Amino acid sequence: MKTDKRLQMLCTLAAAAVVLVTHVPHSIGQTQRGTHVAVLKTPIAYPDGRPNARYRLNAKDYGIVFRHGTGPGGCDSLGARDVWVWQHQGTYHMHYDGAGAKGWLACLATSKNATAWRAHGPALDLGETGQKDAASASYGVTFFDNKKWHMFYLGTPHTSPPPDLVPSFPYLTMKAEGSSPTGPWKKRYDIEPFSPQSETYYSATASPGYVIAQNNGYLMFFSASTDKPILRTLGIARTHNLDGPWRIDPQPIVPPAEQIENTSLYYEARSKTWFLFTNHVGLKNGLEYTDAIWVYWTKDVERWNPDQKAIVLDGSNCSWSKEIIGLPSVVKVGSRLALFYDGYAGQGIPEGAASHMRRDVGLAWLELPLDVGER
Repeated sequence: MKTDKRLQMLCTLAAAAVVLVTHVPHSIGQTQRGTHVAVLKTPIAYPDGRPNARYRLNAKDYGIVFRHGTGPGGCDSLGARDVWVWQHQGTYHMHYDGAGAKGWLACLATSKNATAWRAHGPALDLGETGQKDAASASYGVTFFDNKKWHMFYLGTPHTSPPPDLVPSFPYLTMKAEGSSPTGPWKKRYDIEPFSPQSETYYSATASPGYVIAQNNGYLMFFSASTDKPILRTLGIARTHNLDGPWRIDPQPIVPPAEQIENTSLYYEARSKTWFLFTNHVGLKNGLEYTDAIWVYWTKDVERWNPDQKAIVLDGSNCSWSKEIIGLPSVVKVGSRLALFYDGYAGQGIPEGAASHMRRDVGLAWLELPLDVGER
């Protein structure tokens, strides 16, 4: 009799447990997936008081996936950085700035899995003497309009002295086009998308950024800066014709005091939220350098709140570059978001122009979906 009662009690408890398990809200399981914004206990303070980020959207670092010095003909013997990554028909493509004896050029690498890359050499060459890209033709942003491929690239007639040949102001947006994502690319010197204008937030830099189709036209989130002092921010340029001029918004999307540059966007359809990844320029011992990847978020891609931002990757969660974290590019790979960036595997921060050299390309992962909660 006691055994029957004990068995009956166990069966009752088991049934209750089944009821409890089957009635666990599905949302609890959802909150365990993805990458979530967390509040920073101690935000980073900069010596000049430039704005900091109060939140963190933590990426998991994978490490170096492309080392400088691997490109053909020594095209990246002095560095590989400033990446632009996209996927087309099952192949991942990467434009990166290869620093070699000729200068900095947009170079191409390809991959089938986003982690093992094959270098193909320069996608662009320097312009002839007198052209605006005579000293550098780098950072090649691509966009496919279902008819042809467009490349918006950074050109400048000025660099630092050899051997580094670091591009210097003005940073200009220039145009090329091709029939495939690997080119060959034909430069369109007859098209000037936009250029720096005096007494504006883009007086020294108006360089290319991420392009999206929007409202029967196109938006480009471009890099802007002034000079003396250098104040960096992001602006929106607009066009209805990718082979024509762009109109620049009179105000940037966030204040120039933010000290950010370069853009890569991701749209989280589940929450209808746009995420804009950018590199932040920090300050240490009087030297400005790229110290972190930040992300801003918004429901309206044309309106951004400077308080809605988080640190994604810096020296605390990068496994190999503890000071320098450079330009981001994001692309969805399966159920994760791949974050490509450049860094420096050596110790500390090299002085002067050398701080821009001998970079390698790294990869970090963000589990999807990205979740900012109620912020």
